[in-house]
Amino acid sequence: MSSALEGLKVLDFTQMMNGPFGTMLLADFGADVIKVEPPAGDTMRLTGETFLGDDAVYFLTLNRNKRSVVLDLTTSEGQHTAQEMAKQVDIVVENFRPGVAEKLGISYEKLSAGNPRLIYCSTSAFGRTGADSIRPGMDPVVQAMSGIMQLTGDEQTGPLKTGMPYADLITPLLSTIGVLAAIQSRNVTGRGQRVDLSMLDATIFSMIPRDAYYFATGETPGRIGNAHWQIVPYNTYRTSDDRHVMVIAHTDKFWRVLAAAVGAEALLADERLKTKDGRLAHRNIVDAGLADAFAKQPLSHWNETLLEAQAMFSPVLNFQEVFEDPRVQRDLVEELDHPTAGKFKVVTNPIRLSETPTSIRRPPPTIGQHTDEVLREFGLAAKDAEQSAAAALGTE
Repeated sequence: MSSALEGLKVLDFTQMMNGPFGTMLLADFGADVIKVEPPAGDTMRLTGETFLGDDAVYFLTLNRNKRSVVLDLTTSEGQHTAQEMAKQVDIVVENFRPGVAEKLGISYEKLSAGNPRLIYCSTSAFGRTGADSIRPGMDPVVQAMSGIMQLTGDEQTGPLKTGMPYADLITPLLSTIGVLAAIQSRNVTGRGQRVDLSMLDATIFSMIPRDAYYFATGETPGRIGNAHWQIVPYNTYRTSDDRHVMVIAHTDKFWRVLAAAVGAEALLADERLKTKDGRLAHRNIVDAGLADAFAKQPLSHWNETLLEAQAMFSPVLNFQEVFEDPRVQRDLVEELDHPTAGKFKVVTNPIRLSETPTSIRRPPPTIGQHTDEVLREFGLAAKDAEQSAAAALGTE
């Protein structure tokens, strides 16, 4: 075995971000992921304004290591082909609104009846039951509904969404864990099962520390920007050259190291600030004193000084600085060669397995690129393969 999930076949009906991100993780670990697209392709192929060749960068980022098959699931022929394929795979993943998979003939009940060992993973915005289940929803709507926007920003900005699509990313991370757990269960019982997760539930679950605070106090945590509700100092401070430094001192030891390194003698001498509780009670004094200290020198000075002191800190880096880091270049960046997009870089899987490492074995597929190849592998009629290939090319 060269890859952890080698030998597993995945039928991937997902589109946009949260589904394809999860199936990409499975593919990185060696699963054979067959991406089933409608004749017009995954919506993400045309989403956004940044394109390489025929496809949006969003699509290219999320679909490496997959093969593309075009099936029109609005037709009986397309549904029949999908159902026959599902009999021969280990995992099906879909992220339709509840009820849509049933209309397309690929429901859990339908497919598992033909393959009792099938693991069927569903993700949706609000879950399969309840009044909200049929509502359309995307990441920012889920962020608003989950409460995470109430935590982001400060009193001046009001609620803010996160800088990246948080709900779209945490959901497939958790659903992938569910799929792996279902695989292990099947190894013992011989039976598959349904894995179901909503973006809303995943996002609420991910806020466990804030959830716990609410349960304990009955109060909604306030918005405090880059600060922390229970640790002081824990904030960003502006330097003399208009850059920012993030610093944390979660123990008395780290507080003494930080205050000494920045020359904040008055803060060190203040008896009120010698304990964690004291600093928490006098947050404004700590923040004002550190802000004054950091404003006296440029970022380069603080980077050298705080490194030498072994303080807990980081400059706030821009993307150019992040990806110019030699370690990041070595461990996380790989260049792919695509038939229409040409050469482009992607971030590789960060999980390191010593015996069965992840890998990028193929670039993202063009639409319907593998239709004929895959259908023939599955032993389906040549007529089905020819019709699906024609649909991919728009010649039907």
